[in-house]
Amino acid sequence: MSGQSTARTAVVTGGASGIGRAIARRLAADGMNVAVFDIAPAEECLALRVDVADRAQVDKAMDAVRDRFGPVSVLVNAAGKDGFTRFADLGFDEWRRIVDINLNGVYHCVQSALPDMWEGRWGRIVNISSSSTHSGQPFMAHYVAAKSAVNGLTKSLALELGPRGITVNAVPPGFIDTPMLRLAEEGRRLGGTVEDHIARTPVRRVGRPEDIAAACAFLVSEEAGYITGQIIGVNGGRNT
Repeated sequence: MSGQSTARTAVVTGGASGIGRAIARRLAADGMNVAVFDIAPAEECLALRVDVADRAQVDKAMDAVRDRFGPVSVLVNAAGKDGFTRFADLGFDEWRRIVDINLNGVYHCVQSALPDMWEGRWGRIVNISSSSTHSGQPFMAHYVAAKSAVNGLTKSLALELGPRGITVNAVPPGFIDTPMLRLAEEGRRLGGTVEDHIARTPVRRVGRPEDIAAACAFLVSEEAGYITGQIIGVNGGRNT
C-alpha cells in the first residue's frame, strides 16, 4: 500500500453531486482521506467510477481505496436515484433498477467495506435515506419502498455490528436544494414550487446539502460512538 496516512479513510457513494458531494467535501475538510464512488466524474478527492448496483465494481473500487489510503473505516451511502411513475404503470424493470441502486447498493457497499471495520473494531456507517419514508409519496412507490428498507437495514445492522465498535445510522433528508430537487420542480412533481414548500417548513428555508453533511460529519466522529440504530431527520421541522 502506498501514500497512506494516519487519517481515517472514508468512502462516500454518490459523491459527485448534490448531498453526496457536500458530504465528501466536509469529511475531507475534517481531515479524512475521502474516496468518491459515482457513475459521474467527481472533481475532488479520490474519484472512482462505480455503479453501486454492480458488486464487482464496488469490490474493485474498495480495493483501490485500500491500496491508496489503507483500511476503510467510514462509509456514507449517499448514492440514489429517484423515479416518478404511476404505480399501475410501474414496470418491474424500473422497480428493480430503483431498488438496485437505493437498497442493494447499500448492501453491496456495506458488505465490501465491513471487513476493514470488523478487523479494526471501529467503524461508522451512515445511510442517506429519505424523508418520504415518514409520509409516503405518490408516484414514487419504488423509491419510497427502497428507502424505507434502508431504514430497516440500518436498525438491524446497528444491533449486529455494535458489539464490534461499528455504529450504523440513517439520515433521511428533508427538502434539500439539489439538482434532483430542481428537476422534480421543473417536472411539476413536487406538489407546488420550492417556495411553496418553504412556506410550509417551520424554519422557513429550503435545506442545503451542507446541512446533511454537517449531520454526517458528527455521526462519523469519535464523539458519536454512543449513537447507533437511529434515524436522524434533517428536515427543518417538516417531519418530527
